[in-house]
Amino acid sequence: MIDGNGGMNQATPPSFSPSSGRRRGSTQSSTSDARSSQAQPQARQSVPSDSVTVPPSFSPAAPRVRSVNDAAHQSSSVSTAASAPQTPHVPASGTPRSYAPRSYEPQSRQPRRSSGSTQSTAPTPAAYHARPAMTTPSNARFATASRIEPAKSGAHFQSSASTAVARSPRPGRVRHVVLVTLAILVALLIFGVFGAWNWANGKIGRASWLTNMADSSGASSWLLVGSDKRDNTEGVAGADDPTVTGFRTDTLLVLTKPKNGPSSLISIPRDSLVTVDGQYMKINSVAQVYGNQALVGQIEQITGQKIDHVAEIQFGGLKNMVDVIGGVNLCYDQTVDDLYSGLKWTAGCHDADGTTALAFSRMRYSDAQGDFGRAARQRQVIAAVMKKALSSSTLLNPAKVAKLADASLSAVTVDEDTNPMTLASMAFAFRDATGDGGVTGSLYWSNPDYYVDGVGSSVLLDDAANTKLFSQLAAGSHASGEVGTLAEQ
Repeated sequence: MIDGNGGMNQATPPSFSPSSGRRRGSTQSSTSDARSSQAQPQARQSVPSDSVTVPPSFSPAAPRVRSVNDAAHQSSSVSTAASAPQTPHVPASGTPRSYAPRSYEPQSRQPRRSSGSTQSTAPTPAAYHARPAMTTPSNARFATASRIEPAKSGAHFQSSASTAVARSPRPGRVRHVVLVTLAILVALLIFGVFGAWNWANGKIGRASWLTNMADSSGASSWLLVGSDKRDNTEGVAGADDPTVTGFRTDTLLVLTKPKNGPSSLISIPRDSLVTVDGQYMKINSVAQVYGNQALVGQIEQITGQKIDHVAEIQFGGLKNMVDVIGGVNLCYDQTVDDLYSGLKWTAGCHDADGTTALAFSRMRYSDAQGDFGRAARQRQVIAAVMKKALSSSTLLNPAKVAKLADASLSAVTVDEDTNPMTLASMAFAFRDATGDGGVTGSLYWSNPDYYVDGVGSSVLLDDAANTKLFSQLAAGSHASGEVGTLAEQ
């Protein structure tokens, strides 16, 4: 090559003289370096060639004039190195680890032969994929899981993720299960209530009792009739008078529940004198002679209030009810050995079974107060039965509740408008009336021993006082406590 020294060739130092047939290595080295930098890019800066320090042993004595081909080739090598991207070292697979999806497992690559080299590029080792991915701002969300555990490859990681999701039920699924369970429980409750309703409704005996009297008070009223059919139950077996035969309503109680105020339970003496079709008679024989509706009509005349419902209870049914609930506690301050009722009682309070409770409510001949004293004991028995029947010890015992319902419904005959719900309301009204906040007692009378030919000794009632009393009870304006002539004496 001719340079600026007049076309003279540059002298070559003896120590740098190539041997015969030796090729200059600069071109091959530059080409190999350029290819190597393309296959595995390195984050490095190109350095200008004139800044490279040459060892003294290789320094020529005079400035060396490079050939045009050498200069062009070296310039191309420098340009290639300068244009290489400055990126961190990444695996030879060509895809940064931080951007590779975990569920994707790259297939093994065939060895690639480099141009001008006999070496082959080895496939990426499998263990390399288990190395943690590098974290950069752009792949921080992918690297979070890598800090917790090494990246897992392919199906193994996907199976583990599916198992983790299956172990934590979704809120929507839990809510669905809860709603289905509640729906089943509600359905069972509805079917249970419906079945119990039908069973109870089928067990109730019904008869015509009610009259056409208009109801203007707004209160609810029940007539409780305790009857003794006297079917071979006279004398010590249960009846209080062996000389009387046939059907008698020995117990008459009026239960009133106002919209507001205390509930009340008032006894009507069985010997109360009434007039039916111009004929005098005792009220306990009206139903036998004139029928049920005639009896209800007489009660409505005495009270001045509409009777909404009627429940007739047989004495034998009362005995069974007391036995089912395990007996009741009763109190009487006299020692009694009554032949007619069969009651044998020592003064004081005792737990009574069904037979004793029935005799306790029937006895009157050994009582100095006669029928008035018997009415007071009947209210005591009813209060004790209702208190225990509605107690938690009974209501939380399904077997006992079923037996009590069967015994009660078997002994009850009601009016045509009464249903199981009506009977339940009546039971709670009885409990309220016989409690501390209720009103109990008997009617007002003017003569307890009024004699009428063909009728005998009767109770002459005070109609005006009784009408006023029930008007206050229906309005809920009467004070709680005991009422009636006997209570005021």
